[in-house]
Amino acid sequence: MASSADDDVIDRLKRNVDPTVVSGREAAIQKRAAEQYEKAQNRLRDLVDNNSTLPVTIYSIRINGPKNTRKSFVRKVLEEAFEKNKEPGLTLDDALRELRRQCDTFQKFGIFHPPSLYIDSAGEKDGKTRLKAQINIKELSRFILKSGTDLGNTEGSGYMNVTYRNMFGGAESLSGYVSRGTRTRSAYELNFQTPINSNPDMLLQASGYSSTRSHQYYASHDEVLRGGKLGVRWGEHETGYTGVWRQLTDLAQGASSTARADAGDSVKSSLWHTFTRDHRDNHLLPTRGWMVKMENEVAGWGGLGGDVAFWKNEIETQIATPIGTSGISVSAGLRGGLLYPLSLGVGDNKKPPQPSRINDRFKLGGPTDVRGFRECGLGPRDGKDNVGGDVYIAGGANIYFPLPKVGPEKPLRLQAFVNSGRLVGLQGLTKGGENVNSSVSNALKELGNGLPSVAAGFGLVYAHPIARFELNFCLPLVTRARERSRKGLQLGIGINFR
Repeated sequence: MASSADDDVIDRLKRNVDPTVVSGREAAIQKRAAEQYEKAQNRLRDLVDNNSTLPVTIYSIRINGPKNTRKSFVRKVLEEAFEKNKEPGLTLDDALRELRRQCDTFQKFGIFHPPSLYIDSAGEKDGKTRLKAQINIKELSRFILKSGTDLGNTEGSGYMNVTYRNMFGGAESLSGYVSRGTRTRSAYELNFQTPINSNPDMLLQASGYSSTRSHQYYASHDEVLRGGKLGVRWGEHETGYTGVWRQLTDLAQGASSTARADAGDSVKSSLWHTFTRDHRDNHLLPTRGWMVKMENEVAGWGGLGGDVAFWKNEIETQIATPIGTSGISVSAGLRGGLLYPLSLGVGDNKKPPQPSRINDRFKLGGPTDVRGFRECGLGPRDGKDNVGGDVYIAGGANIYFPLPKVGPEKPLRLQAFVNSGRLVGLQGLTKGGENVNSSVSNALKELGNGLPSVAAGFGLVYAHPIARFELNFCLPLVTRARERSRKGLQLGIGINFR
């Protein structure tokens, strides 16, 4: 047993140790460990490189860790790896690439931590080295509960989201979302998602939703939506069906005749498809790359049902490029849309094309859309209400500068921008719908009639991982009659800036 004198000696020795010496020793230990790890990795890399063409066969793959995932689901994921064994000339390099791809596949399901891969030899047979692979997988928590507040596009809201992952052991998920805010007064959604054929890149999604949103700030009404959606997403494509019951209600005193005519109930039944190819380095603040997106929706045509019928198409493109190594970058984008009325129903119940409704038309303008104009401030108006349009084109260009003493690697930039837009309604469409083509043609001609609305400005941009924030000083340069511009400071918060 140590005496109190011994304890005093030890305490004095501890007090006399220079903290910088201890820190230096720890740093040296960490450095040696890092060097040893790097040497081990280099030896493994050399071993693989020197034997990359070695003929092999994948003898077995063992999966360790998952407790709530079905074995049949795991076997289905691994089928492709064993199919590789049937290909002649499988090499060590091919096998390692396929096994790493399998690890990536498991992670894509969103229910596992990053897997780890271990490989060993199981001897030789028929002149080929047999490989034993072990993939260690740790499942993520099955339940996720998130709550918080959102602030963006002149709206504040509080939300709660609950997700149940890997419900039936095949990477299925069920999530519920509840939100209440200043404009979206209430929103409820229940969404189910499951991979098709154990493929994380092909998902089946089904959802039901209900929301009440105020549009009093631009069109003197509220909108209530209750509906459902069924869709499939694969690669760059997404397609599906939507059925929704819409109500335009709570008309304000002095609401326009357009809002009053469209008030009440309507049902939209539509098929839709979206194609997105995105090669930007960052979708919130891109410095290089390009993106193209096309959306198509067909409602009410043929046997789809509902009481509105149209074809709605939107195309959007963006390109970004750096200027040398200065940290300065330039981006530019262009987009447009067309809403084309269609005949409703088939046979004896077929009805001619009708003018579009206010809740189906395009809206344009705002801090995340066409800066320098109020939200939904561009396009046709009836009295004090913005009633939307059927054809639009909009575009803009930005130049981003790194802040002094901050550096180009930080997601904080100075920007200068110019953007413009033009939104028009169909010209002279009658209730009989006999002149749809001429109405669309007149609307397209009207897009080029005079200058579009234009604004320029400068400000600060911050790209947070979940949203983009902008504080800009805007100067409208061209404002068409009755459109609502905004000179001065404008704050924009959102995930889709155009």
